[in-house]
Amino acid sequence: MNRFPKPDFESGYIYPDISHHIPNEALWAYIDIVILTILMGFVAYTIIKKQVRWQVTLVSIVSVLYFGFFRNGCVCSIGSIQNVALALVSNSYTIPLYVLLLFILPIIFTLFFGRVFCAGVCPFGALQELVNIKNYRLSKVVTTILGIFPWIYLGFALLFAITNSSFIICRYDPFVGIFRLGGEMPLIIFGVLLLLFSIFTGRPFCRFICPYGAILSIFAKISFFRVKITKKECINCQLCHNACPVDAIKPPYQNKVKESRMEGVKRILRYILILPIMIMVGATTMYFSSDKLSKVNKTIKLYDMVIENETQPKSVQSLELQAFYGEERTIEELEIEVNEIKKDFQIYSGLIGIFLGIVIGLTLINLSTKRTRKRYEIDNAHCVCCGKCFKYCPQNLKEKNFKNKLKKSK
Repeated sequence: MNRFPKPDFESGYIYPDISHHIPNEALWAYIDIVILTILMGFVAYTIIKKQVRWQVTLVSIVSVLYFGFFRNGCVCSIGSIQNVALALVSNSYTIPLYVLLLFILPIIFTLFFGRVFCAGVCPFGALQELVNIKNYRLSKVVTTILGIFPWIYLGFALLFAITNSSFIICRYDPFVGIFRLGGEMPLIIFGVLLLLFSIFTGRPFCRFICPYGAILSIFAKISFFRVKITKKECINCQLCHNACPVDAIKPPYQNKVKESRMEGVKRILRYILILPIMIMVGATTMYFSSDKLSKVNKTIKLYDMVIENETQPKSVQSLELQAFYGEERTIEELEIEVNEIKKDFQIYSGLIGIFLGIVIGLTLINLSTKRTRKRYEIDNAHCVCCGKCFKYCPQNLKEKNFKNKLKKSK
């Protein structure tokens, strides 16, 4: 489209057709999928088969440069949660294939190899990993309580997505502003603070905020091929436990005093009673909060603006009000739409409340249970497959020294 009319030549001159090159964003999207798959496969081979750390660091650098700064950290697997949720409940929304692949592929790899996506392929996790220098260990109670937040974040992200209200994961992304070298200042400051914390403690965003990491933790727990600290027998030296940046290596625990059978039965009964109570509390709280939560929806916002304008007319109207009155819609029509949205919020808020009640209830139960362990073991749900524990294990060092001596002798 021309900004100004072209001059009209009396000579009959005909303007040549001018074509402008339009970048093929769809092509880049599928290039992203190919690179994502290759990097996850490479990390899986490196961590599971080779047990080498430095190659994961290399992948982290590639991921930050490509998925982060070159592709601006969007669309990402974390944000794709919302697209998938909306597509499942809305007939009017069709999810792009590459967005669906961004969501599914890391889950498939996690089911087979653990959280190799988190290891260094995710640019958010990779950026935190690259700046990490020292790891100050947080207490179990603190990490457990903070570990509930990703599930709460996931619950609200699903609620606002399926009601077509907001994509809060994308809206409040702390790292996109850093990757784009610009954006809303509060989010950039938040992202910088997270990176500062990442220097002294392992991956605060991944552990205490990321909703996609919460989903992957479920599949990692049942993964077919799992990360092993050493292929030899553990000697309980504690070095791997101290080296783990995300506290995913659990120390040995053996009951010195065996509890009686009756005590065990009573404890299990208490846990069985706790869970339904937490579910009821969660569902009730979210249901009665649905009216306030619905204020996020743009249609609800418009309705409130229209009612306010009808009560106290303003000389200068907002663009939303101008559009509403310009379409010649009636308040009654808008009110019907608002009531439908509020009903959806009541239903989905209750369901999300049940989900959050289950999560919090199971977390409290997990805090109270102790499983007998004789050796240091990896908690696969929380392990991000970074491979830092490999070089600290004396058994691995022995094997490496033996191989080096064998090579020299040849």
